[in-house]
Amino acid sequence: MSEVAPLRLLLVVAVALVDRDGRVLVSQRPPGKQLAGLWEFPGGKVEPGERPEATLIRELAEEIGVSVEEPCLAPLTFASHAYESFHLLMPLYVCRRWSGTPRGLEGQALKWVRPSALRDLAMPPADEPLIPFLVDLLGP
Repeated sequence: MSEVAPLRLLLVVAVALVDRDGRVLVSQRPPGKQLAGLWEFPGGKVEPGERPEATLIRELAEEIGVSVEEPCLAPLTFASHAYESFHLLMPLYVCRRWSGTPRGLEGQALKWVRPSALRDLAMPPADEPLIPFLVDLLGP
C-alpha cells in the first residue's frame, strides 16, 4: 500500500452578510485569481496568530469597505473540502449588522441574492454545502 502525502490544511473564514430583506451578499472572484468567475461568501485566509473573527473584520474592511463589530458575527456552520493541493476548512458566520455600503474594492462584482437563489450561482465546491444551512436559517 502506498502512502499518500497529507494535504496542507488551509483555514479560511467566510461570512453571510444578510440585509433587511433576508438576502445574502456574494462576491465574484476577479480574473487572475484561482477559481475566477465563481461566486463566494466574503472572507479570507486566517493569518498565523489571528482569530477567525478578527480575520473577518479585517477582510470585510479591505475587500468590501464595511465595518463589523465582533459581537455581530454569529458562527453558523463550516465547510471541510479537499481540493487537489490542499484541504480547506472554512467556518461560516452570519452577520446582520455592519456600517458602510458594501462595494467591491478589489475589482470584484457584488450582488445580493435570496438564499435559495444561491443554488443557481456557480460557486466553489467548498461553498455549496453551506447553502442549505442559510436556507434553513433565513428561508428561501
